[in-house]
Amino acid sequence: MNGKRSGVFPPASRAAVFGAGRQGTCAAWDMLRYGGARSVHLFDADVDVLERARTRLLEAMRDADLDGGADIVARPCDVADEADVGRALQDISVALSAVPYRFAPSLARAAVEAGCSLVDLGGNTAISRRLLDLHDAAAAAGVTLVPDTGLAPGLANTLAAAGIARMDSPRAVRIFCGGLPQEAVPPLGYKLVFNIEGLLNEYSGRAVYLREGRRVEVEALSEVVEIDLPRIGRVEAFPTSGGTSTAPETFVGRLETYEYHTVRYLGHRDRFLMLADLGLLDESPIEIAPNDTVRPRDLLIRLLTPLLEHPGVEDLVVLRVDVEGEHERERRRIRFDLYDEQDASTGYSAMERCTAHPAAIVAEMIAGGEVEPGARPLEIAVPSERYLEHLRRRPLDIRETCS
Repeated sequence: MNGKRSGVFPPASRAAVFGAGRQGTCAAWDMLRYGGARSVHLFDADVDVLERARTRLLEAMRDADLDGGADIVARPCDVADEADVGRALQDISVALSAVPYRFAPSLARAAVEAGCSLVDLGGNTAISRRLLDLHDAAAAAGVTLVPDTGLAPGLANTLAAAGIARMDSPRAVRIFCGGLPQEAVPPLGYKLVFNIEGLLNEYSGRAVYLREGRRVEVEALSEVVEIDLPRIGRVEAFPTSGGTSTAPETFVGRLETYEYHTVRYLGHRDRFLMLADLGLLDESPIEIAPNDTVRPRDLLIRLLTPLLEHPGVEDLVVLRVDVEGEHERERRRIRFDLYDEQDASTGYSAMERCTAHPAAIVAEMIAGGEVEPGARPLEIAVPSERYLEHLRRRPLDIRETCS
């Protein structure tokens, strides 16, 4: 690093991040290093987490010899308390939410009331729609709300939008994405790279696709396929919920196919499908003793979490976005391939980097006046080619081919 910050945050603007954990701290680092933010506020209910995040950011700034320094403020905030969030957002220009998606609607309401723009990592389409319902209020307040801005949904849908825009007649989008240990580890060939509740949310319910031009719903963990991906070889991929977000509705009438598949090492899906078939993903309480009940999913979370943490195993992220169609009367396929591993210089994991950098880019584009006020889906709100220009300044290796 050369110590120079030449980002898009105006000098007087203030950025904020809710959630000072893995992705939140990495997003704050992006704002400082690549967005050129002069002031970043960190909010979290856990004072110890806040202090660790602030110390880590200050050390990273010093190690990178960033010119001019920055004001990094760590302040306790209870995201479950909408009034407390509103007070925290006073004088903040744009905030990024890296807390569980269930808090997104109240954060968005507080942001609109405070006159602050908000981007959310997302992951649950029903919750994201509640943010989009605030479009009129956000536009009237002159602020911008954009949900689902992380890896997938997020980066994947933006790459798809870029490929679609480059074709006269786009036909199909197929997305394959996974966060994995760098080698398969027992018992499921997997390690947790984000919150386990988010993982179980993806493995439950239905994926929303476009097929033959129509919106369809496909059961999670069904229709497993095998593919070869760069640097990891043969893997399996299957539908999970939330990966497409609002893109099928956005592109209905323009595309025949829009699909998203989660990537795992071979055999993972069958092992997890057995747990689902046994009812361990169920959320309805069952009686285990007189006057004592438990949700099977809570039990599974308690049992699986220590088995899947694997703290000494580094992770990787792989993403492939294929856009197919016709351009200038010839068949065309645009392919985006991303492969990323944990960064030795900063310590950020691949999942932290591949989730936080894309979301921070959207926040920075809002701060720089590149996204219009209102509440819109990512694939509509953000100019995809301009987004790619910002993305190329990040340390993510995305290969683009056209055939």
